[in-house]
Amino acid sequence: MGDIRKILVIRFSSIGDIVLTTPVLRRLFAAYPGASIDYCVKPAFVPLVNTSPYLNTVCTPDAPPRGHYDMVIDLQNNLRSRSLVKAISCDRVYRYRKQNWKKLLLVRTGLNLFDSKDSVVDRYMASLEEQKIDSDQRGCELWLSEDDRSFAASFSNSDGLQLAVCFGANHFTKRYPPSKFASVIESVLREHQLRVFLLGATEDSRQADEIFTALSPVASSRVMNLSGKTSLKQSAAVLEACDAVLTNDTGLMHIASAFRKQLFVLFGSSVAEFGFFPYNTPSYVLFEVADLACRPCSHIGRDSCPKGHFRCMMDIPEQLVAKKITDYFKTIKQD
Repeated sequence: MGDIRKILVIRFSSIGDIVLTTPVLRRLFAAYPGASIDYCVKPAFVPLVNTSPYLNTVCTPDAPPRGHYDMVIDLQNNLRSRSLVKAISCDRVYRYRKQNWKKLLLVRTGLNLFDSKDSVVDRYMASLEEQKIDSDQRGCELWLSEDDRSFAASFSNSDGLQLAVCFGANHFTKRYPPSKFASVIESVLREHQLRVFLLGATEDSRQADEIFTALSPVASSRVMNLSGKTSLKQSAAVLEACDAVLTNDTGLMHIASAFRKQLFVLFGSSVAEFGFFPYNTPSYVLFEVADLACRPCSHIGRDSCPKGHFRCMMDIPEQLVAKKITDYFKTIKQD
């Protein structure tokens, strides 16, 4: 390991995938204490890693890395990342083995050839098996500024508990319906005096409006809609300030896991075999329709249910989700 002085890690996107690289960065930093580690990521996601204590430089595909690297770790492994690697000087390259053929086989035939439900983090690390880098039992990380935390504190309910609701996702089949989110929020607020935050991107604003429309006036007065009104790191700071998080399988779920939050996770077309579940998180409750024959219907999500019934989400009862959350907040109050 002593000959490794300069390392480049490549992961262009997206939020969850990048957050799941943070344990890799930490372990590289520990394994090569004298090495300089650079990271290449798309501009939109630079804030996720640019304050990492493990990195020397953060670059982008538009302003790519220069110079010679002893080791390049390509955790994106697509045509663009391979092209970038070809354009630089390096001694050795390690690439993330995505196992997409196993995912497609599971989707199309139901045949599961995954040996275990390994996290994507473990699969990232498997690409570096030759280097014999020590693992650890720690989870993902995210590094916030005081300004980010001050932003979250301006909304904080210092006298009570707080619940974040991450209701968005890039694909329809990974989104719990807004009416069901509203039903869960309504039930939880009947039991507890909480502050609830709706977190999402600008493109999620329509779903946020649907949630609000379905809430009673009393419930909506205790819900703050921050969808499209925060930066990525500001949303992260709100997650850090909350006591629990109700979330779809989305990037904000992985950010919340970096703060060791109690997670209540809704999996629709997602399955754990794909590896995108909370990593080394103290506790999370997973809601899924486990015995549904048409699930998973995609390894990334779809814009509509191919069967038309959307049972993978519709069959997750709001009452069960609400009960798990209210029971958890009862334990906090008892503590």
